[in-house]
Amino acid sequence: MKKLLLLIVLVMLVACGGVKKTQEALNSGNYTTAMSKAIAELSENKTKKGHQDYVLLLESAFQKYSKKELERITFLKKDANPANYEAIYKGYVQLKNWQDRIEPLLPLPIYDENRDAVFYFKNHNNDIIASKNALSEYLYANAGQLLQSANSKADFRHAYDELAYLEEINPGYGNTASKMEDAYQRGLDFVKVEINNDTEQVIPKRLEEELLDFNAYGLNSFWTQYHARPLESVAYDYAMNVDFKEINISPEQVNERQIIKERQVKDGYEYLYDQEGNIVKDSLGNKIKIDRMVTVRCDFYQFTQFKSAQIGAKVSFTDLHNGQVINSYPLSSEFIFEHIYANYEGDRRALDNDLVRLLNLGAVPFPTNEQMVYDAGEDLKLRLKDVIRRYSFN
Repeated sequence: MKKLLLLIVLVMLVACGGVKKTQEALNSGNYTTAMSKAIAELSENKTKKGHQDYVLLLESAFQKYSKKELERITFLKKDANPANYEAIYKGYVQLKNWQDRIEPLLPLPIYDENRDAVFYFKNHNNDIIASKNALSEYLYANAGQLLQSANSKADFRHAYDELAYLEEINPGYGNTASKMEDAYQRGLDFVKVEINNDTEQVIPKRLEEELLDFNAYGLNSFWTQYHARPLESVAYDYAMNVDFKEINISPEQVNERQIIKERQVKDGYEYLYDQEGNIVKDSLGNKIKIDRMVTVRCDFYQFTQFKSAQIGAKVSFTDLHNGQVINSYPLSSEFIFEHIYANYEGDRRALDNDLVRLLNLGAVPFPTNEQMVYDAGEDLKLRLKDVIRRYSFN
C-alpha cells in the first residue's frame, strides 16, 4: 500500500513538473517550446483530465505565436528588403507546420468551461508559394551575380550554397542544377600529391601506392580533392609532398642467453623405514611408500632474433599560387621484428612452463629489408592520414 501511494505521488510530481515547465516556456515567450511540450503530452492522451492544463497552454501559446509571427512577417514585408525573403518564407512555412501538428489533435475539449479549445487556422499556401517564388528569384539572381563577380573560391562556394538552398526549396528552378555544378567545380581546391625519396633505401612499390591511395583513406572532402596522379587539365591550388628523409634498417641480430635451472622433482618412490631399518607399515599391513625426490639440472639457451626499421619523413603543404610553403609536419614510424626460440641441455623437468613453451619454437627467416620498410610504413600511413584529416586549406 505504501509503495502504491509513493508511486502515485511520484507520478503527480512528474506531471506537475511538466505543466510547470510548459507554463514557464509560455510566460517567457518561448511559444514553440510550450507548444512542443503540450503537443507531446496531448498526443499520448488528449482526453485525460490531468492533461487539461496542456490544452489551455497549447491554445494560448498558439494564439500568441501566430499573432507574433504574422506581425513580424508584416513588418518584414513593409521593409521591402530582398534579404528578408527567406525569413518571410520560413515564417509562413513554420505557421503551416504548427497548424499541421495541432490539427490531428482537434477537437480538444476543455471540461471546466464546457467548450473546445479555439485555434484560428489560416490557409497559408498562397503566401508560401508567393514568398517562395520571391525568394527563389532573389537566390537565383544573387548566385548568378556571385558567379560573375567572384574573386575567390569562397565566393563560388557561397554561390553554391545559395543555389543548393534554392534547389532544396524549389527543385528545377531555372538552370539551378547547371549553375550549381559550375559553382562547385570553380570552388574546389585541387591538391596534387607527390612522394619523394631522399634516402638511400628503396621504398616498396606497394607502400608508395597505398600512401597515394586517397580513396582508401576516405580523406577527399566536399571542397578538397587530392590527386596522386596529377591531370594536365587541372590547375592545382596546392601541393602536398611526402618526403622520406631517412630509412634506417638494423642488421639481423641473434642474441643468445643461457639460463641454468635446478629444481627438485619426483622420481619414483621408496619405502619408509624406521630407525631400526624395518619397513614401516600402515594399520592394514600395507607397506608405506614415500616420493623419491631428486635434484635435476638443465642448461636453457634462449635465442632472440631482432631486426628493426625506422622511417623519418616530412609532409608539407605548398600554395602553388605563390609558391609559399604553408605548413609542414614531421612523420616518424618504427617497426620491430622480434622472435624468441630456445633449446636445452640436461633434464627439461627443471624448466618452468613458460620456458618449455619456447622449446617448441625454432628459428624463422628474417623479413627482408623491403618488408621491414613496408611494415614500418603501415604506421606511417595512419600518421599521415591523421595529419591530413586535421589540416584544412580553408
